[in-house]
Amino acid sequence: MKSKPTRGVYPGTFDPVTFGHIDLIERALTLFDEVVVAVAHQSPDKTPLFTVKERVELLRKATEKLGSRVSVEDFDGLVVEYARRKEAHAMIRGVRMISDFEYEFQMALTNRKIANDIQTIFLMPHESYVYISSRLVRQLADLGGDVSPFVPKFVLEAIQAKHKKSR
Repeated sequence: MKSKPTRGVYPGTFDPVTFGHIDLIERALTLFDEVVVAVAHQSPDKTPLFTVKERVELLRKATEKLGSRVSVEDFDGLVVEYARRKEAHAMIRGVRMISDFEYEFQMALTNRKIANDIQTIFLMPHESYVYISSRLVRQLADLGGDVSPFVPKFVLEAIQAKHKKSR
């Protein structure tokens, strides 16, 4: 009898997708048969640069080389409920610094209280990506800085196109 594939959900706003996000997806593929990248419609403390549809498309392009074991979808509502609907075994969370861990740990414990059957797996990105965040990429781009070391070329072009429209 063939066992059911293991599935992990990697939720986030991904605004924009960075090399750090892609690195974590690749790392998650070493642990799970399938990874669902779940793009949140909104986050109460964030104002997105890209629409949810644009973020999904950018992530699909960023992960296309990883094959059919990675899917990208948008979701709204509680991520643990989304993970249950996807029959996921765990949620994947990236932790770069101690400050990330404190927030992520609190969220993981809250999610455990809501859905004890969904585990939270903390993954660290490669050290060359540990300082990259979408927020810093957006801020740097807003100030006219070069974000090319932090995002794929097509993401850079999308950021530049957004900034041209807003001027």
